[in-house]
Amino acid sequence: MPTYRLTLEYDGTEFHGWQQQPHTRTVAGVLLDAVHTVSGERPALTAAGRTDAGAHAHGQVVGVSLARSWEPERLRAALNASLPADVAVVAAATWREGFDARRDAVDRTYRYIVVCRNGRAPVTRRHTWTVRGPFDLAAMRAAAQRLVGSHDFAAFGGPTSPGGSTVRTVHSIDVAQHVIDADESDTHLDSVVITARANAFLRGMMRAFAGALVKVGQGRLAPEWISGVMDAGPGRSPLIALAPARGLHQWRVSYAPATEIAA
Repeated sequence: MPTYRLTLEYDGTEFHGWQQQPHTRTVAGVLLDAVHTVSGERPALTAAGRTDAGAHAHGQVVGVSLARSWEPERLRAALNASLPADVAVVAAATWREGFDARRDAVDRTYRYIVVCRNGRAPVTRRHTWTVRGPFDLAAMRAAAQRLVGSHDFAAFGGPTSPGGSTVRTVHSIDVAQHVIDADESDTHLDSVVITARANAFLRGMMRAFAGALVKVGQGRLAPEWISGVMDAGPGRSPLIALAPARGLHQWRVSYAPATEIAA
């Protein structure tokens, strides 16, 4: 059975997350429906990550094996003709047998976008978190660096399987400010983008990072608090509130070169 690697982009606003669930609209559910429409099959899917309800993806990787052999571009086009407007297959390739999009991934990158405004932001409301600013970016960056490295991140998230480890390795975290001025008036978009790359993420981990860093940026927590909460023992810290899922963007998944050999 030929195996395919699909890369998906989706607006998660109207989805109840990735994982297929009965009587609930999920990304995996609509993708399986599209696969069934074009191939008559309902195969098992592997995914690089299970995005939360309302979260978005720009590079979700999915592995699927089909009985029929497809030219990858024809498969991509056929699936997109059957998928709804809020999800698309942006790339497809024939991949090695046994490819597992989750287990074969070596790292993942997520971005969280915060709009700094003292009022509503109607245009960006579906894809960002609007928070009263301004932020102390230096403090946010100092706090973010305390998250880099291998740590027990139980204070920031739960294991992805019952009894699983809460130790993860964060390779990098970047806090960047972006200001777009429309003209010389007060019309502008001031946003802070938090980008984290890690070998894997716990459930809710990136949203907890964003929630904690925003508190630091607002002066409600000191940067060194981050280190203390990781040393406090298991269990999510009550001082950490999950940032809304709408600001979370699954950005990229990387694989070792040995897995990137087409069949």
